[in-house]
Amino acid sequence: MHKISLCWFRRDLRLSDHAALYHALKNSAAVHCVFVFDTDILNALPDKQDRRVEFIWHSVRELQDALHQLGSTLHILHGSALTLIPTLAVQLGAQAVFCNHDYEPAAIQRDATVADALHEHGIALLDYKDQVVFERDEVLTGMGKPFSVFTPYKNAWLKKLNDFYLRSYPTERYFAALAACAPSAMPSLSSLGFEETNLTQLALPTGMSGADRLCNDFAARMNRYQETRDFPALKGVSYLSTHLRFGTVSIRRLTATAFYRGGKGAETFLSELIWRDFYQMILYHHPQLAQGRSFKPQFDALAFPNNTEKFVAWCEARTGFPLIDAALRQLNQSGYMHNRLRMVAASFLVKDLHVDWRWGESYFAAKLLDFDLSANNGGWQWAASTGCDAQPWFRIFNPVTQSERFDPQGKFIRRYIPELTNCADKWLHAPWLMPAAEQQRCGVVIGRDYPAAVVDHATARGFTLEMFKRAAG
Repeated sequence: MHKISLCWFRRDLRLSDHAALYHALKNSAAVHCVFVFDTDILNALPDKQDRRVEFIWHSVRELQDALHQLGSTLHILHGSALTLIPTLAVQLGAQAVFCNHDYEPAAIQRDATVADALHEHGIALLDYKDQVVFERDEVLTGMGKPFSVFTPYKNAWLKKLNDFYLRSYPTERYFAALAACAPSAMPSLSSLGFEETNLTQLALPTGMSGADRLCNDFAARMNRYQETRDFPALKGVSYLSTHLRFGTVSIRRLTATAFYRGGKGAETFLSELIWRDFYQMILYHHPQLAQGRSFKPQFDALAFPNNTEKFVAWCEARTGFPLIDAALRQLNQSGYMHNRLRMVAASFLVKDLHVDWRWGESYFAAKLLDFDLSANNGGWQWAASTGCDAQPWFRIFNPVTQSERFDPQGKFIRRYIPELTNCADKWLHAPWLMPAAEQQRCGVVIGRDYPAAVVDHATARGFTLEMFKRAAG
């Protein structure tokens, strides 16, 4: 039993069903809580209007308010966690620091450095599994090796799953162990070096309460998830990815909801959660992926032309392919892109524009509210056919066919590309084919009011096949 402990919040900005907090409260007489706005992370962000920082700021404030109501506080620090965590632990007289596992190489190194610094003062760093259902070596092949193909991993994952792994950590029973503290101050966003974004205008509530609201909303729609999730104009997905990323909701809560409900919709959603565990496991066992290496080493030799003008056109939603441009506008305006469109937009960049997947991965990393290194890398390498269990390189999404299939009435396209509002459905998915008279009729001249197509898909497809064939040997 520890007299005083410190619970370090990171990707787990909630009080309920929190592994590290539970163990700290249960095994300590007094638990202090801390969050660090870590300059080792923040200083690397190029845009000081970053929705993620603002999302974290709102979520941390709600966490702090909740602790104030319990007679405690959240110590909020700004600087390098490498020094601030050991310093605070020593100041408080803590015997242990509790936190949850992180699987990214930089975070693993950070935690090892902090553990060493704490050890010099006789303080233990105790860490726990929290952000995934199964981690590291918990699901392995029959040979005891990490999986590299999703379906057998999923089957083994489901075989291992039982009530024990879905059990919630009842932190509420032990809140009496929270250290009694006077309320502490919340730093302003500007004092952290960041500016407000349009986050509060978006339909994404923040914090534990926002996650709870979205969970309840999705629970009422989960049965139809399989039917609706691929259509960006529909309210078909959970919209919980940002909350999962920052831990304002527990992975166990979502997994249990889907697992115990059953049915096609819930099973499909559960499969998406398993993909999340899969990519975390892959990154843990293959840390070189964080350094830009292809999972399949032969594809490091891909000779991408990397036309900068085409890449900028993709980033700025000026490709002339409406579904691609609508997807990029959605991302640029909101920090969110529908999952189906992430695959289509990524495939288009790599296999139609012949731009290195790492360029797209970096762009998403800068823009996505729910950016997660393992899932982002996994998704890009899947689309680029360079990753584990990836789309075979000879299978190439046709952006027009994808548009016609998943946005048949063009509702999503018209939402983000209003200049095409009056364009007939017949021409909407490939407007460069629209006759001049039709362009005049609907008030959009291609090449003036909306860009002409930057590439011919059939020609680009042929180039892609040759490029991959050479690299594959």
